[in-house]
Amino acid sequence: MNDWWKKAVIYQIYPRSYFDTSGNGIGDLKGVIQKIDYISGLGVDAIWLSPFFTSPMKDMGYDVSHYTSVDPLFGRMEDFEELVSLAHKNNIKIIIDQVLSHSSDQHEAFLESRSDKKSDKSDWYVWADAKADGSPPNNWLSVFGGSAWEWEPLRGQYYFHNFLASQPDFNFHNTEVQDFLLGEVRFWLEKGVDGFRLDTVNYYFHDTKLRDNPKSPKDFKRPPINPYYLQNQLYAINQTENLNFLTRFRELLDSYPNKTSIGEIGDSHRAIEIMQEYTRDSKLHMAYSFELLGKEFSASFIQSTLEKFFEDNKDSWPCWSFSNHDVERHVSRWDPKESKEFAKLTSALLLSLKGTPCLYQGEELGQTETKLEFKELTDPPGIRYWPENKGRDGCRTPMTWNRNSLNAGFSTFKPWLPVKEKQKLNSVNIQEEDDKSILNFYKEFLDLRRKRNELLEGEMEFLPSKEDVLMFTRETKASKLLCIFNLNTDKHLFEEFKDHQIEVVISSNTDFSDNKIEINGYGFMIFSVN
Repeated sequence: MNDWWKKAVIYQIYPRSYFDTSGNGIGDLKGVIQKIDYISGLGVDAIWLSPFFTSPMKDMGYDVSHYTSVDPLFGRMEDFEELVSLAHKNNIKIIIDQVLSHSSDQHEAFLESRSDKKSDKSDWYVWADAKADGSPPNNWLSVFGGSAWEWEPLRGQYYFHNFLASQPDFNFHNTEVQDFLLGEVRFWLEKGVDGFRLDTVNYYFHDTKLRDNPKSPKDFKRPPINPYYLQNQLYAINQTENLNFLTRFRELLDSYPNKTSIGEIGDSHRAIEIMQEYTRDSKLHMAYSFELLGKEFSASFIQSTLEKFFEDNKDSWPCWSFSNHDVERHVSRWDPKESKEFAKLTSALLLSLKGTPCLYQGEELGQTETKLEFKELTDPPGIRYWPENKGRDGCRTPMTWNRNSLNAGFSTFKPWLPVKEKQKLNSVNIQEEDDKSILNFYKEFLDLRRKRNELLEGEMEFLPSKEDVLMFTRETKASKLLCIFNLNTDKHLFEEFKDHQIEVVISSNTDFSDNKIEINGYGFMIFSVN
């Protein structure tokens, strides 16, 4: 069995913000092709491409209207085929997004389903009658705000949508729907993709009795910005039938050699438990949740999150990330000063954890969250909940390739989101010339990770933490690494290693003499211990 995905580092590319070759202000597949040398030079093993399929772009491609075609914004199918071929020549795997829980309301199946209760696709989506007073069938809410039910006058019924009203949920209880979606997955397998990132993988099935969700067991000191989180999504998502479908999905993947899958777990109550459940017994290969993508950054939280996942759980596998296209960039989220030291610390930490790390484009530059004005927004949640929730546009602004070029080298046309001066300061061309830059540090650590088997497959054991210093070992039968990460700005002195033979493997912002280790604020040290 080839478990390449366990040792891989995945690099997420948001195509519309990577590099524009067509001159329309939107990145495209040819842009990824043109930057393949840069990607290869980073030292990553796989690319995860966010959606590039045909879509009305109400949710920037996560509303798919045709699953087996490339949206003209991003190019042609020939471009995708060329990208797969070129990536493979550079020993890079291609993982693509699959948004199976819902489609666009412009998908031909929904257009047919909404038109007539007697149509062939009538039961392909989730339909329900209104209550006697005309209100929705139950209390389910949308992640993007408001009721999760939208009235359709053509049918005289409500349809269910976990996200935008223009993103109706498929009815996975209908096996025809499952067969159709698995057929769309097979299409991309035949195109040579190496795996799939499954969007909202725990949202596929709903409770057929349409029971009301209970209130959340969490004690909120003040109401959340979005009332969705006041509910425990007991019946709208996370149904046991999901597991049977994932078994079918895995059987399809296993019929092709060396494929992988990553599931996105969106749940605010039992995410780690679902990650475990979904990645054992031949279902998903790995899964990630938003546990390490949130606001909390502390030694105790990181330790408890990983220990909880791996506790009596050797068959499941996680994918960890600190940033992605849905959350504020972690350098801004966790460090008020957005320092280079912090960017280096977090890169080393993520790449040292047991599990598969996923980097988000621009993370290797220490890129910060872009501050946007309301008039510059495109993201529906940001527009709806501004200014308390500014949405996801701030982490989706274009890559900055050259500070001195128009739009930082991203496009010759006005970009779909603005490129600000602050982000230009982190441009690739500046960092490539600086030996001590964040970009070159990422390259150095990625190279180190490939060479150190302890970081690839070593067992992980946490040591007692103190004052927000995270300590753990990565150990194989042949060797052992001790990793110390100072997650705060205070200096810490470690004298307990005086009697050990120490070989420093890599460090940042530290002093080491006479086997005394002094780690400054946001510093770290990894060393072998005999």
